[in-house]
Amino acid sequence: MTRRVYLNQKPWEELQQLFVQRIKASKVKLATETVPVADALGRITAEPVRAKINSPHYHASAMDGIAVRSEDTFGASEATPITLPFKAAIPVNTGNPLPHGKDAVVMIEDVHETSEGYEIIKAVAPWENVRPVGEDIVKGEMILPPNHKIGPADIGALLASGVLQVQVKAVPRVGFIPSGSEITDLTQCLEKTELEPGEIVEFNSHVIKGLLRQWGCETTVYPVVEDDPDLIAAALTKAVAENDLVVINAGSSAGSKDYTADTIERLGELLAHGAAIKPGKPVMLGMIQDKPVIGLPGYPVSAIVAAELFLKAAVGALQGWNPPGYPTMDAQLTQRVVSNPGAEEFVRVRLGQVGDKVLATPIARGAGLIMSMVHADGMLRVPRLSQGYPAGAQVKVELFRKPEEIAQTIVLAGSHDLVLDELDSYLRGRFGDARLTVAPIGSLGGLLTLAKGEAHLAGAHLLDPETGEYNWPFIRKYLANLPVRVFNLVYRMQGFIVPPGNPKGITSFEDLKRADVTIVNRQRGAGTRILLDSKLAELEIDPGEVKGYEREEFTHTGVAVAVSAGVADVGLGIQAAAQNLGLDFIPVAEERYDLIIREEFLDTPKVQRVLEVLRDPVFQDLINSLPGYDARQMGEELYDSE
Repeated sequence: MTRRVYLNQKPWEELQQLFVQRIKASKVKLATETVPVADALGRITAEPVRAKINSPHYHASAMDGIAVRSEDTFGASEATPITLPFKAAIPVNTGNPLPHGKDAVVMIEDVHETSEGYEIIKAVAPWENVRPVGEDIVKGEMILPPNHKIGPADIGALLASGVLQVQVKAVPRVGFIPSGSEITDLTQCLEKTELEPGEIVEFNSHVIKGLLRQWGCETTVYPVVEDDPDLIAAALTKAVAENDLVVINAGSSAGSKDYTADTIERLGELLAHGAAIKPGKPVMLGMIQDKPVIGLPGYPVSAIVAAELFLKAAVGALQGWNPPGYPTMDAQLTQRVVSNPGAEEFVRVRLGQVGDKVLATPIARGAGLIMSMVHADGMLRVPRLSQGYPAGAQVKVELFRKPEEIAQTIVLAGSHDLVLDELDSYLRGRFGDARLTVAPIGSLGGLLTLAKGEAHLAGAHLLDPETGEYNWPFIRKYLANLPVRVFNLVYRMQGFIVPPGNPKGITSFEDLKRADVTIVNRQRGAGTRILLDSKLAELEIDPGEVKGYEREEFTHTGVAVAVSAGVADVGLGIQAAAQNLGLDFIPVAEERYDLIIREEFLDTPKVQRVLEVLRDPVFQDLINSLPGYDARQMGEELYDSE
């Protein structure tokens, strides 16, 4: 056999793309299987996963202290302490259920026990230091989309939401063949007192097997193969028959006993021998019996570098994900981040590219909110001597997701709706790299964000009481000089969300002013809040007469949770949110929810993908099957009536 020189030292990006495309075009396809969530780390979801229970599923104390009625503490301070009798306060530890009749917890450091009772030096507001039902996860909420690699935080979120099994793609089987006459098996080395000159301990298999485990693979390590073309060919043939992907280590260089490249070419197709990288130049890429084969260099650092570039990409091609790009990204903050000096803080953020700007939006920073990690696209570090960053600051973000994913993210700001979760799921399942990120800041907030150029789309269902029109009067007012196009998302039923059986007998807006009725409201600027206010105004009901009017939630599920948990007797929201939690629903009015798109983004591929999905009959049928929704105009462009 003649001595081989490197045939093609091309850029690694070009070779990686070539290899991935060849694998995707091959007949190697992974099946799906159901596995326990506890064993699902690193697996790829085959379908959307939804919460089965709330988390927490009971009102829980968030601190060590005493459970009290908040109104009993009003006025308490260090200067004017209040003493509660022992029967009026109940000691609790973090995680204990909140005792019946109590709605807050006074931290232990603000309590002094005396012979007369508990002396309190700080007042607490209702639900302060309490984790209410569903604070983290709401029953029926989508926890993970399809084609998602399950991480440690995801495991916690799934188990916290009552999901015990998950449908995933089958684990890729990888065969690893160590080669080289000088290689000595590790177990044999342990039996020897010393190594002979020229003997090399075989440990690359353990390094690469560890990487493959992180990437969700099962690895079979075969016995060391000597530098013999026939033995190498036999080992490759056996491994290819038994695995989805094969790695052979060493024998990839240009030495007189490096036979691997010739053997791959003889048994199948040699796509590349040598790449323009250092270390890792002698890597080989090939296909045998339509299965991918990678020859890694023998030097361990070279093997690791080549594995990160090519083996990880090959595993991703089999499982449906792409290898990560750059580890950090510069982005512009959409909100102010405040941090206390003295500790370096890591702030989870959502990322999305709007025009030429990458925008980073901080998300929930609570230590008990596992979903903040599930939703995060990256992490922002706040230096320990800094007090934070102002809105608009340019910051560096450590990525949890690939830059390509961030670039393909569609940013929507506006009203919360469960259809948006379905849209995100459908986009990911259909296009793979498409994502929809939603900032639930209310319909009016969405229009204002669109005007600032910080979103591609705004979601709104703003009813003008004077004209009876949806959205157009507000578009003319707040987006007068901004060219936009309006498309219908869905019609949905708004109504009263009440406990099962409607124990308070609520049937109309007049009932909201009853002394025995407590409501939960939406935030200012939300279309649902505007609907409520308009109805109260029609009936000449002062909001001050409505008990609970000042308690606000930012989503329909938040409203439903408040009712389900007994915090409120009623809330205005959508039927699907009520049904997900087993609540009753009293229809009030059908409303139109539209997507307002900046015209400059209309023809971009990612926005066109959204419209393509909205016009897909399969997706429309899916939405029509959800309670309280009607997709009769979904995806249709709407025009100003004036």
